Amino acid sequence: MTIKNQSGHDPTQKIAVTSVSFSKSAILREQLLSVFPNSIFNETGQRLSDGKLIEFINNADAAIVGTETINDSLLDHTPALKIISKYGVGLDSIDQESLKRRNITLGWVAGTNQRSVSELTLCFMLGLCRNVFTSGFKLKNSEWIKNGGQQLSGKTVGIIGCGHIGSDVVRLLSPFVCNLLVRDLVDKSNFCKKLGAVESSLAEVVEKSDIISLHVPLTKLTRQMVNEQFLQKMKSTAFLVNTCRGDIIEQEALKNALNQKVIAGAALDVFVEEPPTDVEFLSLPNLMVTPHIGGNAKEAVEAMGSGAIKNLSTFFKS
Repeated sequence: MTIKNQSGHDPTQKIAVTSVSFSKSAILREQLLSVFPNSIFNETGQRLSDGKLIEFINNADAAIVGTETINDSLLDHTPALKIISKYGVGLDSIDQESLKRRNITLGWVAGTNQRSVSELTLCFMLGLCRNVFTSGFKLKNSEWIKNGGQQLSGKTVGIIGCGHIGSDVVRLLSPFVCNLLVRDLVDKSNFCKKLGAVESSLAEVVEKSDIISLHVPLTKLTRQMVNEQFLQKMKSTAFLVNTCRGDIIEQEALKNALNQKVIAGAALDVFVEEPPTDVEFLSLPNLMVTPHIGGNAKEAVEAMGSGAIKNLSTFFKS
């Protein structure tokens, strides 16, 4: 007979938490351990991959994962695994067909970090328009150069991908009275009518926008959708913002476009390789960068973590 704890779970069930940010949160650790006391955490401070990831998960009953790659190579070595609970919202790193073949459940809740990501997106837009980052770095180097850029208010902003995050960005832009162009694969006519945005073709968004903000999932259709041709069609005065996935942009093409002033600037929270190693790219004066912190606000971390724990609790109680 299986003895269950007060939460109704088998206390011997092993939960492996691969996510670094979850593992760093004292609140989430306490919350998980109160339900599943036999939990282990990624204490390395580094994203696990290949052999280290296999070794960490191999005898676990469940795993809470972030951006780690979950595929056949891993799952072939994790015979005890019954459920993968996603910490975060993007599913591009998880081979869902591999899970189905092994009857492994995927726990996932959409939209838990949307406000965190959309706030950083707005920060990027304001920072690019008002020349905040460039002028700030110059001042740190004792260069007093007063260039306040331009207002975000009244600009034409193109939103490519209007799901949870893209739609929240539209809402946050309401006070700025921007001309909002929305491109999505599904019908957004009712949403656009309510928020005063305009459903547009991809070509219209690219060619007319002063700022283009990317909010699409990484799929075969969207991988490197922002390439040389895309960038050449943008206004030379336009800015590009990416807070979704690094592989949406062909990084070398963006590097060349920024170097050659094909576009005015860009802001990235995500990269093809994380952490990025192209120092020349990162050092470009018209590029703002952050280390994938869009969904990493304290409130979002706790919401995503609680959702991941709830996925496990619901699964093991059923």
